[in-house]
Amino acid sequence: MEASVIDRSAEACLAAIPRYSRIMQNLTMLTRSAITLLFSAWLTGGAMAAGLKIAVVAPTEGNLTILGNQIRTGAEFAAREKADLVEIQESCAEGSGPALAEAIKKSGATVAIGFLCTESLQGGLSVLAEANITAITLSIRSEVLMQDALKKKWPLFRLAPSTGAERDAIADAIFTNWKDKSFALLDDGTILSREMTDSVRQILEQKGMSAAFVDNFRPAQEVQTQLMRRLKKASVTHVFAAADRNDMSVLARDAKAADVNLTFLGGDALKGMNQPVPMEAGVYAVTLPEPSSQGSATTVVSLMRDEKKEPEGYVLPSYSAIEIILAAQEIAGASGASLADALIDTPFMTVTGEVRFGANHELAGNPYRLLVWDGESFATPPASQ
Repeated sequence: MEASVIDRSAEACLAAIPRYSRIMQNLTMLTRSAITLLFSAWLTGGAMAAGLKIAVVAPTEGNLTILGNQIRTGAEFAAREKADLVEIQESCAEGSGPALAEAIKKSGATVAIGFLCTESLQGGLSVLAEANITAITLSIRSEVLMQDALKKKWPLFRLAPSTGAERDAIADAIFTNWKDKSFALLDDGTILSREMTDSVRQILEQKGMSAAFVDNFRPAQEVQTQLMRRLKKASVTHVFAAADRNDMSVLARDAKAADVNLTFLGGDALKGMNQPVPMEAGVYAVTLPEPSSQGSATTVVSLMRDEKKEPEGYVLPSYSAIEIILAAQEIAGASGASLADALIDTPFMTVTGEVRFGANHELAGNPYRLLVWDGESFATPPASQ
């Protein structure tokens, strides 16, 4: 198939899809050309990605091995016959960054994914930058690390949301849904919990909303009946608690037992196992939707389960990272741009939905969503709620 025919076919594919037609109309000529070339490569079987070597950085031993296995499973499934993978052991030990970066450099990889721990990048990003190796972390949320990378022009990208994304989404959920409610803000006394609650309070106060009750509670208690009495006395109806799953379960259980009608909201920490107290249905959380529950993941989830692979944890985010790299590599190879440049402000359709990195190398949109526990999982609340 001649190049001109391929280009016309790619443009026709884009024009046939309403979503992409709208995107193309708003893109610069350079980005339009890059996406057209990407489709051209897709139509010819993606041969341009041949020879691409990707380092998969994840633990192979210790307590984090199960997460490392999830990352490797997703990467291997996505990269089949499309790229070569090289496994790099991630120890998460203090000061391990420089040696890990050297291992990636020696492997011959031009891009690396994974990185569960901040320690794995601290001190090593300069080495990766000098070798022109792009790093995509699936887990690290440190704002300081990303600010440092941007300042020094290191090619670090983040598929995980920043620490501020959860705070912003919680404040937005409260502002949007509790304007006419008497609400409380609670923390469990730990530094992270207190910082979260204080940040949410400050954002809300800047928008003209004030909590009727602000307090802390002792975590890991078997009962919280005294706190329920204080909340009832304060006449609040809605409660945000920066608490872990079990503490929230105890709060919701004791409110129900005391016949105190309260709506509870928590953060991403509410994900986990019912241990030992089960979560009451109706508890809300600002958290990340399960990737396997997304419509864009249906086909891949089915294929994985056919092979007895469960798409849990980091499996699909890792798969998505490989998809992004393959697409960006096609754009870079066809346009002459670097891989890092190809990643910026380009919409990538992946197994986890559309992904776009901003100029700050962060996810362009906030992935946190307001979900509700239905007794089995966190799901999208009914429209009436």
